[in-house]
Amino acid sequence: MKILVLNCGSSSVKYQFLDMTTEKVLAIGKVERIGMDDAIFEYKNAAGDSIKEIGTILDHTTAIRRVLGALTHKEHGVIKAASEIAAVGHRVVHGGESFSKSVLIDDEVKQTLRNLFDLAPLHNPANLTGILAAENALPGVPQVAVFDTAFHATMPRTSFLYALPYAMYKRHKVRRYGFHGTSHRYVSERLAANLGRPLSELKIVTCHLGNGSSCCAVMYGKSLDTSMGFTPLEGLIMGTRSGDLDPGVIKYIMSREEISIQEVDSMLNKHSGMRGISGISGDMRQIEEEMEKGDERAKETFQMFEYRLRKYIGSYVAAMNGVDAIVFTGGIGENDRLLREVLMNNLTYLGITFDPAANKGKGERRISGPDSKVEVWVIPTNEELVIARDTKEIVMATAR
Repeated sequence: MKILVLNCGSSSVKYQFLDMTTEKVLAIGKVERIGMDDAIFEYKNAAGDSIKEIGTILDHTTAIRRVLGALTHKEHGVIKAASEIAAVGHRVVHGGESFSKSVLIDDEVKQTLRNLFDLAPLHNPANLTGILAAENALPGVPQVAVFDTAFHATMPRTSFLYALPYAMYKRHKVRRYGFHGTSHRYVSERLAANLGRPLSELKIVTCHLGNGSSCCAVMYGKSLDTSMGFTPLEGLIMGTRSGDLDPGVIKYIMSREEISIQEVDSMLNKHSGMRGISGISGDMRQIEEEMEKGDERAKETFQMFEYRLRKYIGSYVAAMNGVDAIVFTGGIGENDRLLREVLMNNLTYLGITFDPAANKGKGERRISGPDSKVEVWVIPTNEELVIARDTKEIVMATAR
């Protein structure tokens, strides 16, 4: 079974094409600046053949048809015809309380997604646009929605409710939803496989660290708590997002700066986090480069990021009454050996010992010492594989 995985933004499509018999990635790529005359199309197959073109791509349907054209290309393609695509799996950011697991897309699902637009106005409309475009380009091919929020549907009410008037939850569903669910799910399952232990017996803190960052307390295979909340703004310090903030700050800044709620929203999401603190960048690599040159604000930014992360890890250890393993994933989590080293040296109270040589390595690996009481791992995430697996399972179950 060959499955196309799509992650659609408002002006972009990221895609992977997988053969689920072997779970091998046959092709990968992206389309950017959709709707513009200088749209960028990129494609690369497993043999290393690649295509990059700049030109007009008017809409998502055109973009997906361009993807299909590359997949079936006489020289660079990996299939002979689009009919070989058995299903399409879509990343959908927000499932609200309506979706606690991946689902086969039908008219009712699409209408429910429309009803959830207010919860994720930047993402869900784009996700639905991608679904409709894929249906248009591949009529009759099963489509499956896989939700970022679904893994966190197991959180108890004590974790997901906010201390607001209860009417805000009843009327407007204001609560913690959490995001990065497919990533937290993948790395926790992968860790259990590496340890040769049932996931149902493990207490894990998973740390997805990138431009957007979140932690998750995975207790016996289920999400107990996670740092992102009603939106992806809450929690850890991120590339350009503030993370946790006293809500009173918003009113204070609005009155002092005489700015609108839209401007405050832009500040919190696009101009805060590491970028806001450092005045340099939201990219941890640049922060650390400036640290080495002696920049004090860069140093402080790094320290704040590590401190907030350490606090969340500690709180989740307390929430689960212990921890068996800590996992790092995401662009920063997988590649930033300095951050991991500093963090592990600040968590020695957990009985963690550190393997500096392993920390300097690459790929999936244990970075804790042989006598460490807590396993510490780096596991590259694979959200596309989770989407493809769920898509395969649902389509096969439907066909029975």
